[in-house]
Amino acid sequence: MEIFIAVFVIGFGLNAYTQRDQRVRIALLGTYLAKYQIEKLMANLIHGYLRALGETDPERQASIWSNLTTSETELCSQFNAFVLSFAKVSEPQGRVSKLPIALPYAAKWLPGYTFDARKALAVHAKAITLASTRRDGQTRKQQAFTMMAELFLMQHTCHWYCRSKLVASARLMAQHKSPYAQVLDSVAPQTRQAYCAVVGC
Repeated sequence: MEIFIAVFVIGFGLNAYTQRDQRVRIALLGTYLAKYQIEKLMANLIHGYLRALGETDPERQASIWSNLTTSETELCSQFNAFVLSFAKVSEPQGRVSKLPIALPYAAKWLPGYTFDARKALAVHAKAITLASTRRDGQTRKQQAFTMMAELFLMQHTCHWYCRSKLVASARLMAQHKSPYAQVLDSVAPQTRQAYCAVVGC
């Protein structure tokens, strides 16, 4: 009975500290994101891509693709500005635990099992900017799929920073029906290489 109580108390304490640490991270990231409309632009783009991909009339499809160009440019501009701003946070604030589950102050006590979110977000900024420009031989459909994968992976990193890798992957699956491994496999090869160099795939 005493062991059970001790385990309960320790578990309760760990949970309380973990939640407090996560609230601090959510508030910090939210402070920087509040200056931009990144989430809204991302949602509009994904909705637009799905509309265009489902459109059977070539003229209407071309019109949708054309209208999405402005949103892509604006999203790239705002996300790059956000990344430059977030790069100013201190290194301890930017460290993220690689452990699948959240533990209080894991980034502080287990620095070897962390990565720098500032560097990961910089990778995403470059990847999203490159994905917004169609490469030679790439169709608009292929470009859209790549861009969506880049956006999903970026969102996964933000959720990972705020919560944990396990929660981020679960949210990715719930919101976009896409497993983390599939998204990582769908981004541009140079994104995957740079991303894995930071987070350690």
